[in-house]
Amino acid sequence: MKFDKNLSAIHAYLCADGYVIRNPESQKQKYYHIGLRNTNMVLLKDFQERFKQRFGLEPIITNEGRCRIGNKEIYYFLTKDYSYYSYEWEMPNLNKENLKLWLRTFFDCEAWVVLEKAKNRLIGMDSVNESGIYQIKGALKRFNIDSKIKKLDKRGIFRLFVYGKENLIRFQERIDFLHPSKKEKLDLAIKSYVNYEWKFPEDKKELKRFVKRLLKDKIGKSRVKISSIRRNNLVLLQKHLKRLFSIESNIYDCRRYYELNVSKKEDIIKIKEVLRYPKRPGL
Repeated sequence: MKFDKNLSAIHAYLCADGYVIRNPESQKQKYYHIGLRNTNMVLLKDFQERFKQRFGLEPIITNEGRCRIGNKEIYYFLTKDYSYYSYEWEMPNLNKENLKLWLRTFFDCEAWVVLEKAKNRLIGMDSVNESGIYQIKGALKRFNIDSKIKKLDKRGIFRLFVYGKENLIRFQERIDFLHPSKKEKLDLAIKSYVNYEWKFPEDKKELKRFVKRLLKDKIGKSRVKISSIRRNNLVLLQKHLKRLFSIESNIYDCRRYYELNVSKKEDIIKIKEVLRYPKRPGL
């Protein structure tokens, strides 16, 4: 079977929520059915259009949430090398572009997105097919997306999780959803993360203003203390203090956060001059 983008998506639809079936041998009436069961019209229409482009025939979308067609030739083409039963499906060997479509389609059908702000944000998916879900885990890794699999012993189900801001961003950028509500929820989940990275301007004047704002509220009588949970924020600030204003500083690990400290008398004087503080007698 030679896979293009359309066939890659069709294959994933059939493995996830589809069926490719024929009549039992004992039955006289012959039928060869191919279809997708789904309540989302966007996915049904996508399956319909891709099927039409690949096979030149248009399945019908029914009122009960199916897109289906009967065709003996296509049935035998699809089942020659692959099964689509829940316990048996296998991922085909695809190039990266086609694999992206296969994963997106499968996740569109089978995955859900959890958004509990500041608590839990993840993409989850269940499958009874242990081999298949581990193939998906490996395929995600090709896109540098880490995932975990947990076996739900009592139910005989394997659950895959994609979580962590960076993994969710990579999923959105490299796979994403076509399913509208899942796509929106993933976007909201990513946006719900607080951005702890300080964005230092590239323009020199803007950079000076940015550094001054950081210093302004943190200056005491004899020292400056600036904290961050990201060490790299303070490393960059330290670099810019030295380059822009010739101010020396030290960074300390305070377990749950990091602290940049300016304590030398001459450096405090420089900061006050930078901030246009009036000099005190004796300093």
